[in-house]
Amino acid sequence: MTYNDRFIRACLKQEVDQLPVWYMRQAGRYDPEYRKIKENYSLLEICKQPELAAEVTMMPVRKLGVDAAILYSDIMNPVASIGIDFDIVKNIGPVIDNPIRTAADIDRLRPIDVEKDLPHIMETIHILDRELSVPLITFAGAPFTIASYLIEGRPSKSYIRTKSLMYGEPELWHRLMDKLGDMVIEYLKHHVKNGSKAFQVFDSWVGALSPKDFEIYVLPTITRIFAELESLNVPKIYFPGVSSGELLPTLRGIKADVIGLDWRVSIEEGRRRTGGGFAVQGNLDPYVLTAPMDVIKQYAKEIIDEGIKSPGFVFNLGHGLFPEASLDKLRELTEYVHEYSAQALRQSK
Repeated sequence: MTYNDRFIRACLKQEVDQLPVWYMRQAGRYDPEYRKIKENYSLLEICKQPELAAEVTMMPVRKLGVDAAILYSDIMNPVASIGIDFDIVKNIGPVIDNPIRTAADIDRLRPIDVEKDLPHIMETIHILDRELSVPLITFAGAPFTIASYLIEGRPSKSYIRTKSLMYGEPELWHRLMDKLGDMVIEYLKHHVKNGSKAFQVFDSWVGALSPKDFEIYVLPTITRIFAELESLNVPKIYFPGVSSGELLPTLRGIKADVIGLDWRVSIEEGRRRTGGGFAVQGNLDPYVLTAPMDVIKQYAKEIIDEGIKSPGFVFNLGHGLFPEASLDKLRELTEYVHEYSAQALRQSK
């Protein structure tokens, strides 16, 4: 079995023959086969069955021809180990039975115990490390994004309780950030120990903050996470989520290898704002996939043309796939990115 390491090389800003492609939420509801599985099992039930979770992880690799797999899991999984009861509710998202509202709530959070509480996730990683011919990306939710669920009790658009705690009780906020940072660090160390070949820290909702507030209330923990994981010999990706373009200049000092961009900032501008020290990943608007194929290819071409101007580019979306996306279009898009980028890279030499 030939191992395809194109994704790893791009993350490390090494030469590639064509651009690597993967898609956030590539194992998901756009796939009819996956929807059939979900008729019998919830997301959390799938996660607790390593063989099934591994199969769902591998499905898009086989069907789409992508250059990396991303672990089928959820950013909320590790919080069960620190003392948070939650469920993933259809059409809502994470719902917390015991939200964080007080100092006592934060004090009761215990250190994560990955081996005791999350062995099924480690076993899934083991299986995938054995079976895959492309790198496995694992992931964790970043502290701000996890905190927004823990404090609000469910997804929010305003983050009013989250920001109230942040602004009104900064000492408590930083204590919570420290505990969640410890959780992320320990969780990702175990991922790499068990066979992960790269990891991504998802900060899906941190774009709700101004650059000043991000620097005060979030960046110290993000900096610590990547500093403590720097010695792990795998590519490290930070995705600051949607509407985060104004935050990009603040990231220049973190010890990540790759920064994920949403579609509001071009690849060229993203590189400029982050200082040129990182590989970049992105950044097609997922909903461009509703367009005719010639339109999709035109958008992709513009992204590719910018991406190949410097070493270190991974083609992806600017956020996750949505349920109505077309599997056939995704397959054709993946083929187009591979073929066009190979041609463009040859011509640029």
